[in-house]
Amino acid sequence: MTVTVPSAPMHHRLATAQSAPALRWGVIGAGYIADVFARSVNGHTQSRVQSIASRDSHRSNLYAKKHGVDTVRSGDGAYERLVEDPQVDAVYIATPHGLHRDHALLAIAAGKPVLVEKAFTRNAAQAREVIDAARAARVFVMEAVWTRFLPHMVEARRLVSEGAIGEVVHVSADFGGSPEYDPQSRNFNPDLAGGALLDLGVYPINFIHDFLGAPASVRAIGALAPTGVDLRETVIMDYPERRSMGTALSTFEVDTARLASISGTRGRIDFGHDYYAPTGFTLTRDGRRSVEFSQHVELGWQYQVAEVARCVSAGAIESAVMPHSATLDVMAVMDEARRQLGVVFPGEDSPAT
Repeated sequence: MTVTVPSAPMHHRLATAQSAPALRWGVIGAGYIADVFARSVNGHTQSRVQSIASRDSHRSNLYAKKHGVDTVRSGDGAYERLVEDPQVDAVYIATPHGLHRDHALLAIAAGKPVLVEKAFTRNAAQAREVIDAARAARVFVMEAVWTRFLPHMVEARRLVSEGAIGEVVHVSADFGGSPEYDPQSRNFNPDLAGGALLDLGVYPINFIHDFLGAPASVRAIGALAPTGVDLRETVIMDYPERRSMGTALSTFEVDTARLASISGTRGRIDFGHDYYAPTGFTLTRDGRRSVEFSQHVELGWQYQVAEVARCVSAGAIESAVMPHSATLDVMAVMDEARRQLGVVFPGEDSPAT
């Protein structure tokens, strides 16, 4: 029997993104990711982007014009002026992940709820510093793992938790792209915490963690770029007590299929291309397709924006869907993978510092 799901019930949160409380967002960084964020916020929630800050005045002004942003901050002190603005309710950090720690701490010190683009920081030690600061200040902070809030992921978690595929035995996911090699770019520059793992590998590792949690051990193999950052890796996450395993592949060498699968003792869930973005899945049991889930969703970042608004309105300092512990677990996996690969960023004695 095949069931196609044409629209989402309320627990998928498709219907609730627009009904979440409104926030006035300040955005730090005016690149591609910040552009998608603004389109998701302004077009699919009650919230709006109120202020943009970039040290590049040309980029910040273009961003403001494109998205109808009222306040532009640029030049020295731009980020400080944004977080101190009383017209800004929450801050989204869209700078390269090597800078996330400093910018997150800036927002927290100003008492502003903050959504930090992934990877959350360059290592677990920095992640703990940010989370500890947020907890001490009673300020909401969340890593922007938008995938966890998408309708197909909400439904897949429900099916797995209800035993639809039995005990989970193996979870696999890949994400490969082929950016042009530029040693000064954020992808390959060690000063900016470059490398495939923190840029792309954070997706498959988060996907595995979503269904299996923190692993007992991590094994990584791969290769490095000429700048010393990781070019490609396969990370195996082992769960011996559950008799389960996760396999995550990420690379800057080739465009991979970008697929994911959850295999259990009674069946399997296969996700469509770009599993980390709005897509669908097929549940197979006894060799037959039993459920197909598909749903058209524009952009998709509106769900994490709605989650922040709901949490802030409720006085929460973390999300139950993307809690602080998940960020720390995933950062620890990536630290260990970098340690095994021999990737150490400037200023680190090891990935853990």
